[in-house]
Amino acid sequence: MLSQRVLSSTLMVLLTIFAILNKWFFIVFVVALTMAGLYEFFYLVRKKGIPIYSYVGIFIGTAIPLSIFTRFELTKNWELLFIVIGFLLLLLLQFLREDNHNAIVGISTTLFGVLYVSWFFSFLVKIRSLIPGDGGMKLLIFIIAVTKAGDIGALLIGKKYGKHALLAKVSPNKTVEGWIAGLAFAAIAAWLCWFCLPKALNYTFLQVLLLGAFFGGIGQLGDLSESMIKRDCNVKDSGKFLPGLGGVLDVIDSLLFAAPAFYLYMSSALSTL
Repeated sequence: MLSQRVLSSTLMVLLTIFAILNKWFFIVFVVALTMAGLYEFFYLVRKKGIPIYSYVGIFIGTAIPLSIFTRFELTKNWELLFIVIGFLLLLLLQFLREDNHNAIVGISTTLFGVLYVSWFFSFLVKIRSLIPGDGGMKLLIFIIAVTKAGDIGALLIGKKYGKHALLAKVSPNKTVEGWIAGLAFAAIAAWLCWFCLPKALNYTFLQVLLLGAFFGGIGQLGDLSESMIKRDCNVKDSGKFLPGLGGVLDVIDSLLFAAPAFYLYMSSALSTL
């Protein structure tokens, strides 16, 4: 189990580094993770007997990061149009069904999956294009390093020293000690990646630490949210795509919340320059 975790982690780190450095592999990697994450989410929901439209959801979900990457937009928030189109398409498909049992639940859950997995994850594409040149790549390095450092800190310290449950009804294995360690690890990662932040923002040492702890905490909130979904579906891991780590959702869950928050924060901060 440990060897599988190490191998899967090493593979993901190498692929992530290459994706950050190469924009074409980056979008392929993001789309692949998005499709896998959507597949896992819809698979979990289907086990609950909800009549979802997984293929439509995956199609719409794939179109969102691609449209952002290619700048294929009629309006500033073009990706939202895909969601509207998806909603109308789901309604039309529901009209063709003989059974309307759980229709609202099925349509709502499908759209939730697209928003939760695809739209949130696509903010990584927005971050990469936020600053011309290598500025966007550096921002990606910063938020990924901070978020994953928080995950690692929460796991290692929580597993060894955790005694007080953080939110037992959502995830009995997550502890207060692990949560605090996650914030500390995220803050340290932010300090180590300080060079990735735009110099024009003139962050102080304390501001960088607080920035890391804040987004590390947002990442842990994303982790807890996915744990709640898995607990509702009565499963331990979202899938088996990555031996030793679980599914794709288990790996990207913290980024699903941290990436949108970081993008909104940085775009606001940069607009004041």
